[in-house]
Amino acid sequence: MKKSKQWISSLNLKPHPEGGYFKEVYRSDEIINNTSLDTRYLGIRSISTSIYFLLDGNQFSAFHKIKSDELWHFYDGSAIKIYIISEDGNLVVKKLGINLEENEVPQIVIPKNHWFAAEPIDKDSFSLVGCTVAPGFDFNDFELGKKKDLINKYPEYKEIIKKFTR
Repeated sequence: MKKSKQWISSLNLKPHPEGGYFKEVYRSDEIINNTSLDTRYLGIRSISTSIYFLLDGNQFSAFHKIKSDELWHFYDGSAIKIYIISEDGNLVVKKLGINLEENEVPQIVIPKNHWFAAEPIDKDSFSLVGCTVAPGFDFNDFELGKKKDLINKYPEYKEIIKKFTR
């Protein structure tokens, strides 16, 4: 059995709306009430959440953004490229992995409200990562990028946006 399929089966990963597979593995039972949260949040949030996330071969994580900072942690397989567009329109490409000679790092922070997409570097492999969000992830804080809207806002990144939107 292909190693990516073993991970998907063993960890009971399910398809994710942005692409790839995921499973929530931690959701703090402690909460932050809405009076203590920034006004960008509607309702309460767990203090923190985490998931396993896997991209197989040619899969990609489509451009999306969330209202909290997100930390990505490398676990297994191919290093992964993460494309991040800041709120002021700067594009940064980071490599998540363990090969320091290739400028990879084992943990990357994606700041809140930044558009980001990701892909495995080795298309014959897979990428297994963990994602930690604080305040905790809620699908009400998730926005999947729309190709036309992103191209209108960031025309200089048209080709990358076309590649990483559905």
